[in-house]
Amino acid sequence: MTRVTVAPGVVHWPGKLAPEEQAALVAELRAVARKAPFFQPRMPKTGTPFSVRMTNCGSLGWVSDERGYRYQPEHPETGEPWPIMPAPLLDLWNELSGYPHPPEACLVNFYASSAKMGLHQDRDEQDFDAPVLSVSLGDAALFRIGGTTRGGKTTSLKLASGDVLLFGGEARLAYHGIDRILSGSSTLLPEGGRINLTMRRVTKPKP
Repeated sequence: MTRVTVAPGVVHWPGKLAPEEQAALVAELRAVARKAPFFQPRMPKTGTPFSVRMTNCGSLGWVSDERGYRYQPEHPETGEPWPIMPAPLLDLWNELSGYPHPPEACLVNFYASSAKMGLHQDRDEQDFDAPVLSVSLGDAALFRIGGTTRGGKTTSLKLASGDVLLFGGEARLAYHGIDRILSGSSTLLPEGGRINLTMRRVTKPKP
């Protein structure tokens, strides 16, 4: 298994998931989406829709609307609890995260060919000691990661289907985003596009 240290705290495993593992995970995510349909988050204050659609699985899910960014235990439109996190994702976390407690949320973002995500920090969690573990499925994306302050040097990285990326330690609060989707670079999703899964620990474990 190839392991590439991109920067301090940023580790990339290219092709970590074999094609058959990717297909099996997509099937599990389709079951997640049947219970928790994709929705379009909105920017706080303005209500401007994101260019991605998303859902969640796990005990908590991340949502964004005019009330702000937050984690909550139920789907914002159906009011139903989020589905459980598929076992292969928990296995990846246990293998790669180096963190002794399980993730509580897995964000499932779908990027159409025109979707992007501006540079941002993941700081809505209480526990910054836990890393963020990211899985890419479908079309490749140009991922950008910088430092913990805006305006500094950034590094670009192509994330292909089956790749896994971790950022933790001094990179846990690094600014990062998606510059563009490389449409047609994968045949995993029949309609094209990219699914990105990010597993996170939200609350601090009890002593």
